[in-house]
Order: sequence, then C-alpha cells, then structure tokens
Amino acid sequence: MSSVQYLGHSTVLVDLDGIRLVTDPLFRRRVGHLLRARPVLRPDELDAVLISHAHHDHLDLPSIALVDHSIPVVLPKGLGRLLKRHDDVREVEEGDELTFGEVTVRATHAVHDGKRAGGRASGPALGYAIGGSQRIYFAGDTDLFPEMEGLVPELDVALIPIWGWGPSLGRGLHLGPKQAAEALTLLKPRIAVPIHWGTYRPAHRGPGARFLREPAEKFVREAASLAPEVDVRVLQPGERLAL
Repeated sequence: MSSVQYLGHSTVLVDLDGIRLVTDPLFRRRVGHLLRARPVLRPDELDAVLISHAHHDHLDLPSIALVDHSIPVVLPKGLGRLLKRHDDVREVEEGDELTFGEVTVRATHAVHDGKRAGGRASGPALGYAIGGSQRIYFAGDTDLFPEMEGLVPELDVALIPIWGWGPSLGRGLHLGPKQAAEALTLLKPRIAVPIHWGTYRPAHRGPGARFLREPAEKFVREAASLAPEVDVRVLQPGERLAL
C-alpha cells in the first residue's frame, strides 16, 4: 500500500508503487542551536533521496552520511560536489525527470534562496513532482508563485511547508499558514499534508512552545476558509497516511 509518513521538519518518507523516497533527510537530535522536539526517525530500505536546496536544515550532510552510499541522491545542479563520499549523486535542473521503478520524479520550480551558508556551493531551490499510481508534490521551501496553478495536474497529495523552526516564520521566501492555504487554491490537491513545522526549537525554548503546534492549527483554519474542497491531514512527526 502506498503512503506518506511525516518524519519531521521537511523530511517525508514517500512509499509509492514499491519505491521508497525520502525528502530532505534530517535525522539529528541537535542541529546547531536547534533541538529536536520529537524523537528522531530514520527510514531504511530507501530507493532514493530527494534534496530541495542547499540550506543546512534541508541538505544535512551528517544525515545523508547515514544513508547507504549506493542509494541515489537527487539534488539541484551545483550542489553535487558537497557529497564527495556518496557513490550515486544526480544533479538536476527544473524540468529534469528521473525514473525509479514505476515512479517518475520531476524537478519543479521553487522561489527560495538556494545559497548555502559559508559559500561552499550554490544551486537553485527546487520542488519535486512524484508520479505513479498517485501524484505527489513536495514543495521543498518556496514562496507563492503563479505557476503553481497546474504545476502537477490531477494532484493527489501536496506536501506543503507552513513554517520554519522558531517562534517566527523566519527571514527569506517561505510559506506561512495563510500563504500555504493560498497555494492550495492554485495546486488543487485532493489531500494536503503540512510539513516544515513542529519539529525543531531553539535550545532556549521549551518543548511545549506554542509555535510547535500553532502553525498547523492556523493552516487548518485558513485552508478551511480558502480551499474547503481540500482534505487537510495534519500528521504529527512519525505519523503515516495511507493513500
């Protein structure tokens, strides 16, 4: 049975037609000044890793090092040199397609800064359209853009970012709860699963901080108002949705 499992932050395990893909793996209890508020979950038996962009909370080298080095890592063009110890690195640009078994992965447009802090590498930010018996869209990190309309025709599941890692959305181009709901009016998915929320907190904030739950609650309210036809499924880190 196909499913999506929210592992926390932007990490989602997509199990589709016998192919297991993981997005932006982040498998660490602590990342810089951030502490994980939920248990770390790490999948096994993967077929590929999909990286959306170069930021440290999306392209986390220690987490990728935990993945078998023979498993393909798909990432934006220009970032491959960061993975010198990995055997199968596939750089892609917007519009490129790769096939894994019966599943096709297409790199899609995103509006977000793709530079890596420290200047070691730079590449575009991307999303991914994952197609098989179901159509799934992983947005990565992005702002709204008009081309979301029709980006993935007959979309079954949108994995849509709604927050960041602290009490505010943060700097740069992101979707907040309201903007993510607006994105649903363009994408028109059957189901929406909010991601990029409720997982990491600054070390000085407690595990009961309101920002770990409120973004999802607000997204549910905004989506009910703007896109009532979309079935919103809020998954806590670790929860799985059968498709």
